[in-house]
Amino acid sequence: MLYKQNHRNASATGLVGLLLLSTMILPATARADLITDLNDRARIAFNASGQNFVLGMMQLAYVHAAIYDAVNAIDGRFTVYAVTPSSVPPGSSKEAAAIAAAYTVLIARLPLQAASLTVDYDAMLAGIPDGPDKSHGMAIGVEVGNGILSERAGDGLGAAPPPYVFGSGPGAYQRIPIFEPRTDPILQALVGVRPFTISSASQFRADGPPSLDSEEWADDYNEVKSLGARNSSTRTAAQTQLAISYTENAMNYYTRIFRNVSAAQGLSLEDNARLFAMLSLAQADSFIAIFDSKYHFNFWRTYTAIHAGDTDGSSLTDADTSWAPLAATPPHPEYPAAHGVQSGTVAEILRTFF
Repeated sequence: MLYKQNHRNASATGLVGLLLLSTMILPATARADLITDLNDRARIAFNASGQNFVLGMMQLAYVHAAIYDAVNAIDGRFTVYAVTPSSVPPGSSKEAAAIAAAYTVLIARLPLQAASLTVDYDAMLAGIPDGPDKSHGMAIGVEVGNGILSERAGDGLGAAPPPYVFGSGPGAYQRIPIFEPRTDPILQALVGVRPFTISSASQFRADGPPSLDSEEWADDYNEVKSLGARNSSTRTAAQTQLAISYTENAMNYYTRIFRNVSAAQGLSLEDNARLFAMLSLAQADSFIAIFDSKYHFNFWRTYTAIHAGDTDGSSLTDADTSWAPLAATPPHPEYPAAHGVQSGTVAEILRTFF
C-alpha cells in the first residue's frame, strides 16, 4: 500500500488495530456459539475451494444474509434483509434454521464439496433434539437459503471479466514483470457485481490519487520507497512484522477478529446472526466499491512507479530500477488501498453495533 488515503482513515484503521491486538490475547477457551461456528466452517469451505479469498468473503455475505433472515424470521426483532419465509410456526428452532440456511447456501455455491458439506450439515443437525420444532426450523432455513440464492442469482459475481487493456506512461497501471505470464489483473469483474446494500458500485468512489506533480505524491513515494523496500534499512523489525501480518489471507484474519470480538462480548445467537450479517454484507459492498475505484483510476503500482520515478514529472522522486517490495504486489491497480477501505468499513460497523 502506498498512499496517504490510509491516513485519512487513521481513526478507523486504528480501531481495528486495537481490536486485533485485544482479541489476539483472548484465552483459548473464549466462548463460541453456533453462528461463530458456522462462520468458521464456511471460511474453511471457501478456502478449500481454491478461489481467491475475496470471492470467498463475497459469498460469506450470502451465507450470513441467509442465517440472519432465517433466525430473525423466528426472533422477529429486526428488519428483514431480503427473504421472509412462508410459514414460521411457534417454537421453531433458531439453531436448526441457522444451520439449514447456511448449508443450503454453501452446498449450492460449492457443488464440488457437496458430499462433505452434507455430512457436516447432518452432523450439526444431529445435535438438536428431533421433533416438530427442529423440522420447522430446518424448513425455514432451507426456504430462506434458497430465497437468498434466488435473490442473488445473476448478480455478476461469477461473470467473466471484460477484456483489460494495460496503460502506459506515468501514473498508468501496467503489467508487472513478476506476474508474467499473467495477462490480466484480478478481480476486475467485481466492478459489475450488484451491490448488497448500497445503490451502486460508484456510490462512494474515491476522490482520486494525488497528482504526480504534488508534494503529497513525492512524500508518499519516498516514504514507501524507503520503508517498503525488501532490503530497507529504515524499517524497524516491528514494522516488518506488522507489514507481513497484512499478507495473510484476509478472510482468515477478519473472520477471526469477528469471532473473537463476539466471544469477548458474549453475544446471543440472535445478536450474532445480526452482527455477522452486517459485517459480511458491508465487507462485500466494500469490495465492490474498492474495485470500482481501483479500475476507474487504474493507478500504477509502487513497483512500477519507483522503477520509473524519473518519468513522473517530479524533481523530488528518483528512479530505482532495482527496487523490490517486501511482499509481493497484488496484480490489480493500486489506488485506493483495499485494506484501508475494508478496515474502515469493519471499524464503523463494530462502532455502531457496540
